[in-house]
Amino acid sequence: MSKQIRARGGRGGLFSARGVRALFASVCCGSIALGCNSSTQVTSAKDPKNQAGTAEQERAVPVVAVVSRAIERTLPLPGDLLAFQDVAIHARVQGFLQAIPVDRGSVVRRGALLARIDAPELKAQLSEAEAKVQTAEAQLAEARATLTSERSTFDRLKRASATPGVVAGNDVDVAEQKAEAAGARLDAATKNVEAVRQAARSVRDIEAYLQVTAPFDGVVTERTAHEGSLVSPSSGPIVRMQQVSRLRVVAAIPEAYVAGVSVGQPVQFTVATFPGETFKGTLARLARALDPKTRTMAVELDVNNADGRLAPGMFAEIRWPARRPGPSLLVPRTAVATTTERTFVIRVRDGVTEWVDVKRGAAVNELTEVFGNLNAGDQVAVRATDELRAGTKVRPTQPAAK
Repeated sequence: MSKQIRARGGRGGLFSARGVRALFASVCCGSIALGCNSSTQVTSAKDPKNQAGTAEQERAVPVVAVVSRAIERTLPLPGDLLAFQDVAIHARVQGFLQAIPVDRGSVVRRGALLARIDAPELKAQLSEAEAKVQTAEAQLAEARATLTSERSTFDRLKRASATPGVVAGNDVDVAEQKAEAAGARLDAATKNVEAVRQAARSVRDIEAYLQVTAPFDGVVTERTAHEGSLVSPSSGPIVRMQQVSRLRVVAAIPEAYVAGVSVGQPVQFTVATFPGETFKGTLARLARALDPKTRTMAVELDVNNADGRLAPGMFAEIRWPARRPGPSLLVPRTAVATTTERTFVIRVRDGVTEWVDVKRGAAVNELTEVFGNLNAGDQVAVRATDELRAGTKVRPTQPAAK
């Protein structure tokens, strides 16, 4: 066999047997080195120290406890000052204004004369009623006399009939019937007198309406008639009166702040007329029903205005004491996250996060009121974000002191 091996390559040159053997040895050494490297990597993967280096580290999350406490805050609400009593005074009878001694701004006491009306027709009606009373009383006296006479005649005939043949029995019966008829006429005359007397009293009562008096202590705020004007029950009011020594403040309370209020509690308010000054009223009346359109409840405060500084029609800003009926749950404002789909806090329990849906309530300084499936003492993330997914293992830490 020839010691040279012919091979194609290059320009048809030949490789020696020694070169082939060297090439083969080089390939074998590379394979051995590759196998050793793979073995080293497998060993490294099984090493606990390397595994700890590649495993995901637990994230440190500052947490804070949910706080439960009663909250009280003042809610500014608009209100209106109204007169405690406000009436438009009309004429009860038709006539001409004979006198009207008051005008706009007049301060009057209860029972004071506001207007005097002249009604000649009413005077004629009263005269006629009194005449009817006199006529009825005369008829009553005549009926009494007739009854006395008929009864006397009947009694005499009845005693005489005791002697046979003196008086016919028919005469006794006729006398008895006349006495009964006289008694019936007396009853009718008595009722007639009562009726005409009642009619006369009605006319006198109507005559009293010719004097228009003040129904309460107050101020005349409007006058719409003058002396000589024709007034009647169907015409407009003569004057308008308001009681201003005591006022009402009417306000509409939102549904969320209705609970916890009680009649008798003091409420403060301010008015633009006296900037920087605070007035006080007492919660006196609750509507106890919500307006379905605005979801508010009307309330009224009673205000003592003996000095007359406040006036009906003023705008009041009420400092409404908003209280919850029970303790509220509070968390930092940053602990509540909001996305397009939900509002939630991140509760950390046993080192695992979970999203708890909540509803925001009132803001109290750096805290906010929340409503949801939370309990006092639950640990929640100080800064909630949707990047911290539910089910993530975390390491709770105390927030850094400010």
